[in-house]
Amino acid sequence: MKAAVVRAFGAPLVIEERPDPEPGPGQIRVRVEASGLCHTDIHAAHGDWPVKPNPPFVPGHEGVGLVERLGDGVTHLTVGQRVAVPWLGKACGRCEHCLSGWETLCERQINTGYGCDGGYAEKMLAWADFAQPVPQGVDPVDAAPLTCAGVTTYKALKVADVRPTQLVAISGVGGLGHLAVQYAKIAGATVAAIDVTDEKLELAAELGADLVIDARKHDVGEVLKRYGGAHAAIALAVNEDAFTAVNSGLRRGGKLVMVALPAQGTIQVPIFDTVLNGTSVIGSIVGTRQDLAEVFQLHAAGRTKVICETRPLDSVNESIDDVLHGHVPARIVFDLGAQR
Repeated sequence: MKAAVVRAFGAPLVIEERPDPEPGPGQIRVRVEASGLCHTDIHAAHGDWPVKPNPPFVPGHEGVGLVERLGDGVTHLTVGQRVAVPWLGKACGRCEHCLSGWETLCERQINTGYGCDGGYAEKMLAWADFAQPVPQGVDPVDAAPLTCAGVTTYKALKVADVRPTQLVAISGVGGLGHLAVQYAKIAGATVAAIDVTDEKLELAAELGADLVIDARKHDVGEVLKRYGGAHAAIALAVNEDAFTAVNSGLRRGGKLVMVALPAQGTIQVPIFDTVLNGTSVIGSIVGTRQDLAEVFQLHAAGRTKVICETRPLDSVNESIDDVLHGHVPARIVFDLGAQR
C-alpha cells in the first residue's frame, strides 16, 4: 500500500510502499477512500507541540473508508461498511473521564496519526469501538472533514452552551470555521465571522454569517462590543493575537472557547477585567463518538455543507505549504479512492 510518512520533523513527507497492516484483536483494517488535511497534521509533522509523535509515522485523523478486514472479537461492524477514523483513536473506557462522557480527556487515549499511524495511506488500522459508522448518503469526501473539523467545532459550541439569539464570534473561517458558522446558525445564534482574507469573509457570508469582521481593517473587540459583545467566541485561528482580539470582544459573562493550538502559544488574560466581567476562558478538545454521530446525522439531513478541494495523496507536501500560506479556502481532502 502507498503511504505518506513523516521520517523527520520539519522534513517533507515521503511517499512509501508499505505492507498492508494486519488488524489485531478489537481492530479493523480500513481501505481509505478520503483523508482530510488538518492543521494538527502539520503540527505533528513539524513536531510543534510539547508532546511529540515518534517518527516514522503516518499522519492523518480524518480518514474515511470501507472496512476491509475484521480483527478477533469485532462483531458490530461488517466488511464493506463505511467508517470514519477520528483523532480519538482509542480511550481506556474505565477512567472517570470515559465513564462521565468525557472520553476525549482520557489520559490513556491514543490519537490517530499521532500515537499510531493515521489516514495518509491507502489502508489503515483502527480500533473498532472508536471507528464511527458513516450514514448512507454521506459522501466520504464530505465525511472526512466532518470527522475532525466538524466534530471539533460542534463540540466547542456545545461547550460554549450557545443558545438562540446569542451573539457568537467565530474567529478564523477555514476548514473548522466554515463549519462552525453553520453549527452556530443551526443553534439559532447571531454569527459574527472574523478573518483576514476576502475569500474567507465572503465564504462566511455565503454560509449565513450575520456579520463579517475583517481583522486587518477593524478592531475586532470594538466591533463586537458595538453589538453588545459576544456571548461566546470560538477561537479557531492559529494565531495568538487572534485569541486576544476576540477575547476583548466578550460581553459580561461571555466565554472564550480555545480550539486552535498555535505552537508554543500563550495569551495574556487580564485578571481584573476577567473577574469584574465574569468572563470564562475554556479549552475544548475535539468531540466524543456521540458528538461525531450527531455531526454525521446533521449532514445526512442536509443541514451542513462541506467546502473542500480534493487532491491526490502525492500532493501532500505542496498541500501543506498551501495551508500554511493561506491558499486554501476551507479544507483539502486527499481522494485516495480516485487513485485506485
